[in-house]
Amino acid sequence: MQPIKFKPILKQTIWGGRRIAGFKHIDSCRDMQIGESWEVSGVEGSESVAANGPYEGRKLTDIVADMKEKLVGADNYRRFGNDFPLLVKFIDAGNDLSIQVHPDDETARKKGLKNGKTEMWYMMDSAPEARLLCGLKDNITPETYKRMVADGTICDAIATFPVKADDCFFIPSGRIHSIGRGCFLVEIQQTSDTTYRIYDFNRRDKDGNLRELHTEEAAECIDYTVRKDYRTNYIPAKNQGVGLVRCKYFNTAVYDLDEPMTLDYSELDSFVIIIGVKGEGVFTDGEGNETSLREGETMLVPATTDVLNVSGAIKFIETYV
Repeated sequence: MQPIKFKPILKQTIWGGRRIAGFKHIDSCRDMQIGESWEVSGVEGSESVAANGPYEGRKLTDIVADMKEKLVGADNYRRFGNDFPLLVKFIDAGNDLSIQVHPDDETARKKGLKNGKTEMWYMMDSAPEARLLCGLKDNITPETYKRMVADGTICDAIATFPVKADDCFFIPSGRIHSIGRGCFLVEIQQTSDTTYRIYDFNRRDKDGNLRELHTEEAAECIDYTVRKDYRTNYIPAKNQGVGLVRCKYFNTAVYDLDEPMTLDYSELDSFVIIIGVKGEGVFTDGEGNETSLREGETMLVPATTDVLNVSGAIKFIETYV
């Protein structure tokens, strides 16, 4: 079973920029204001559709139902069934996103949702002035939080970070956050489209209405713990895998290769997603299937794959469950 690429699901947003189309080499969309490209998605209503191989034209959820543990791994299939557990996106912020928080699994299920949302960001080449917000910098109470939302000062309580390519941030459920104007990044998350919007700078939607806020729901979810640093600190290195985030929802590493390398998955009981962030390479599995991958492309490697031999000059993110 060869690696699968999917047709991107392009999301036009009021805050989106104009870099995704060029990054993904989609000439027909260069004038569109695209905020997100959903690369691998099992979210109901936004399921990825295979773009190559014997499953071309079929939805990811249908492929999982057909291949089961051969695609996702035996343990993952026991945990998640036909629900694909990860959502991978490229995000281009032409303007500031709203201040947000996501529920954890327990809170989400109390509200009738399948699960909460834990995620991470890996920064790509962003604007020189790019900033993001992540985590509380001041000790506040739920009552203080509500007052600061009401008077528009909530941003004063959130840590602000200038960002550049290769920066990484882990956003567990409950951590208040926002992607700032000029940020260009990879987002890896639990499969969920649940977001509680805390503050949106009094912006209006395309119909002139103020966007809905979820002040009370967010108050139930926020982790009010203050930490010294919210970055994921690591030392970049060439021609080896460098670990980024390990949690119960996903494991991630970055590879920056300019010489051949073999990725050994023989002991891994999981699918692997490879996300191209710079350059181009060729991935050859143990059965001789060759898949080219360049920046802006993503592929899903089945759990039956034991090895991938990589050639070319390419930087990519690897993630699995």
